[in-house]
Amino acid sequence: MSYIVVVNPAILSGAITPQGVSQGEVQSMLAVVTIIAAATATLVMALYANRPFAQAPGLGLNAFFAFTVVGALGVPWQTALAAVVVEGLLFVALTAVGAREYVIGLFPKPVKFAVGTGIGLFLAIIGLQAMGVVVGDEATLVTLGSVASNPVAILSVIGLFFTFALYARGVPGSIIIGIVLTTAAGWAITRFGPVSPEAGLVAGSAAVTYDITPLAGAFVSGLANVEAFTFALVVFTFFFVDFFDTAGTLVGVGQAGGFLDEDGEFPDIDRPLMADAVGTTVGGALGTSTVTTYIESASGVEEGGRTGLTALTIAGLFVGSLALVPLAAAIPLYASHIALVVIGVVMLRNVIDIEWNDLTHSIPAGMTILVMPFTYSIAYGIAAGIVSYPLIKLAAGEGSDVRAGHWALAGAFVIYFVVRTGGVLTGQL
Repeated sequence: MSYIVVVNPAILSGAITPQGVSQGEVQSMLAVVTIIAAATATLVMALYANRPFAQAPGLGLNAFFAFTVVGALGVPWQTALAAVVVEGLLFVALTAVGAREYVIGLFPKPVKFAVGTGIGLFLAIIGLQAMGVVVGDEATLVTLGSVASNPVAILSVIGLFFTFALYARGVPGSIIIGIVLTTAAGWAITRFGPVSPEAGLVAGSAAVTYDITPLAGAFVSGLANVEAFTFALVVFTFFFVDFFDTAGTLVGVGQAGGFLDEDGEFPDIDRPLMADAVGTTVGGALGTSTVTTYIESASGVEEGGRTGLTALTIAGLFVGSLALVPLAAAIPLYASHIALVVIGVVMLRNVIDIEWNDLTHSIPAGMTILVMPFTYSIAYGIAAGIVSYPLIKLAAGEGSDVRAGHWALAGAFVIYFVVRTGGVLTGQL
C-alpha cells in the first residue's frame, strides 16, 4: 500500500490549491494527510473490527475528486472535501442501523464468488501498467510495452519473476524482498551502470512540511454557498462508488482469507464497514479524498494475516512513516507494483468457487470478472454482475430465485450509470 503516500498527493495536488502554498508544499502536506488518514482508519479496523484489512485514500476516487469534481465541474476543492465528509457521515448512519450490511447481503452468490478473481485481474493490470509491460494503444487499447528496450520494463520483469520464485518457495516476506531488491538494483544500475537517471529507474525526492493547517478543516468553508443539485450528485457518486468498492474489496479479500461462510456471506461485516465509514469522514476532514478499504490487504491475508493484529501493524507502520516522508518517494512505482501483480495472480485461484456449468451463475460472474479490469473499476464490475443476474435468471425461467432486493439493486445501478456516464454530472445530456 505504501505507493499511495506518493500517488495520492500527485493526483490531488493539481486540484487542492491553498492560497500562498507551492505545489511541492501541497504534495508534502497531502502525503502527511494521507498517512494520518490511513493510520487512523486502519487503527479503527484493527481495534473495532478485528480484521486484517487496511485503509487509505482510494485510487479512482481520488482521480474522480481531482479531474471530474474539481476539474470538469469546477467545484471548489473545499466543497469537494465537504462532499466527502457528508458521504462519510451517511455511511456511519447507514452502517449503524445495519443498512449497508443488508445491501451487501443482497449481492447474488455468483457475484460474490467472482469479486476476488475480478480484483485479481484489476490489480494485475494496474501493476503491469506501472511496470511498463502493458501500455496504451490507439488501435487495440492496450498492448505489450517495449519490454526488451525499456529499462523500467526490463528490470520490472526480472524483479517480478524473482519475486514469483521467492513466493513459490514459500520465503517469508517474499514480496517485500522482491520490491527492495528491485529498487536496489535500479539504483545500482543507474549509479554504476550504463543507464542514465532519465530512464526512471530511481525515484525522485520531494520537499517536506508537516504543517497541514491549510487542509485540515477546509471542508467547513466548503459548506458555504453550496449549489444543492450539483453537490447532491457529487455526494451520490462518491457514496455509490465507495459503497461498492468497499463491499467488493471486503468480499473479495474475505474470500481469499476464508472469512466467508458456505453461503458466501461475510459474518459481522458491519464492523469493517463502520471502520471504513469512520475512515472516510476523518480523511475528508483532514483534507483528502475518500478513504476506503484496500484490495492490497490481500497481500497481508496471503501472508497469513487473519486478525486485527495485521491491521494494527499496518497502522503503526503508517504512523512510523511520518518520520520518513522524505524517503516516501525512494521506492519507484514500478518496484512497488510488483506486489500488485503477484497478489493479482494469486487471487485468480478464487475462480474455482464459481459454478461455471450453470449459466445463471457463469454469466453474472463472468461479467463481474471482465468488467473490473476493462473499466478500471471494482464498482463497475460488481454493477455488471448485479444487473445481469436477475435478467439472466428471468430469461432462464428461474425468476423465483430473484428477490425484490436484487431488482432494486439492479435498478439503482442502472440509474447510477445514467448519472455517471450520461453527462448528468457535466451538464452534457
